[in-house]
Amino acid sequence: MMADGQDQPAQGRFEGAVHLFPLRVYFEDTDLSCVVYHANYLRYMERARSDLLRVAGIDQRAHFEGGGGAYAITDLAIRYRAPARLDDALLVSSRVVQVRAASVVIHQTVSRGGELLTDARVTAALVGADGRPRRQPVAWVDLFRRLVTPGEDTP
Repeated sequence: MMADGQDQPAQGRFEGAVHLFPLRVYFEDTDLSCVVYHANYLRYMERARSDLLRVAGIDQRAHFEGGGGAYAITDLAIRYRAPARLDDALLVSSRVVQVRAASVVIHQTVSRGGELLTDARVTAALVGADGRPRRQPVAWVDLFRRLVTPGEDTP
């Protein structure tokens, strides 16, 4: 029998307004040369964004199940700078750079031991079941505004 909390997946943390999400590269993430396949960086960033919301206290699942909609990526710019490889320990950093009524813009980086591997500017818009934009809950907008940090936000 496991002690309390041992069966829970690791989660990220905030350092100031920046959310940090550690992960490891597994064989399934790589191509034949043991280099991370380019699309998997998007998976890493998605996990980090979902974790950012969870750690910040936003329950995406409850909001969706209550008919409030879900986030959809409406814009993405990504730059690959160096490859990650099998068994690397990576860190995804996420920083809110802009908040609008129905969307939030997040700058994300993937690094290994301080070396920048990939960075992206991601716009996530809240959409209803009909696919049309919806205003984000006021509490979420307030939270995101408190997290906005100045700085470079484009790859």
